[in-house]
Amino acid sequence: MRIATWNVNSIRLRAEQAVTWLKETQPDVVCLQEIKCQNEQFPREPFEALGYNVTVHGQKGFNGVALLSKLPLEDVTHGLAGDESDVQARFIEAVVSVKGGVARVCCMYLPNGNPPQTEKYDYKMGFMARLKAFAAERLKLEEPFVIAGDYNVIPGPADASDPSAWTQDALYLPRTRATFRDLLAMGFTDAIRATSDSDRLFSFWDYQAGAWQRDFGIRIDHLLLSPQAADRLIGAGIDKHVRAWERPSDHVPVWVDLKLAA
Repeated sequence: MRIATWNVNSIRLRAEQAVTWLKETQPDVVCLQEIKCQNEQFPREPFEALGYNVTVHGQKGFNGVALLSKLPLEDVTHGLAGDESDVQARFIEAVVSVKGGVARVCCMYLPNGNPPQTEKYDYKMGFMARLKAFAAERLKLEEPFVIAGDYNVIPGPADASDPSAWTQDALYLPRTRATFRDLLAMGFTDAIRATSDSDRLFSFWDYQAGAWQRDFGIRIDHLLLSPQAADRLIGAGIDKHVRAWERPSDHVPVWVDLKLAA
């Protein structure tokens, strides 16, 4: 089973690209972030025509997440528990049936948090605290479980072409990285780093200052695997070539292959 994540930076602008990529790579489950549309505006038809079930948690003009799955999506939950006042569409969870049980998939668009020393960073850290509490509860189920998405976290120096350029950024502050490491310490596995220790494994290149042309990138899109999912890890990768397509997102798809059968 291939599970992929991609911040598409507006699904209505990039539906054609998404369809091309889906035909090319054939993922079983796809987590999309920054769809930037309300539920009823999501262009379902081209994805359903490819055999995907679609569930959407959107909002007008900003944020928004969606799950596409070739398997039926069950027990779908919109929103991350822990703060009833949070109305931003950043989290969706669902279960798919696999041989011998179920697999749980979460699609997440974690807040950027910039500028630091503002309520935006407080929101980011509050969201991460809620994520840790949620993850701790889900780990008790002892089932294959993937939290995939745009984390807006640069985990370490190897995940940026120039770490010194990010030292004052919310994505790379010590507190941000420490909270990400807390998730790993709970038992989650970073799929990309579990399969490669290569440098220049980036998933985001800014539109400004020729970042793509200079390969001035960062790795902020992650798939974290529960122990039961990590035990089934076959491979993982980053579809860097998608960034070179016409009118691309500033992110590219990241994926993991797990030994799970429908």
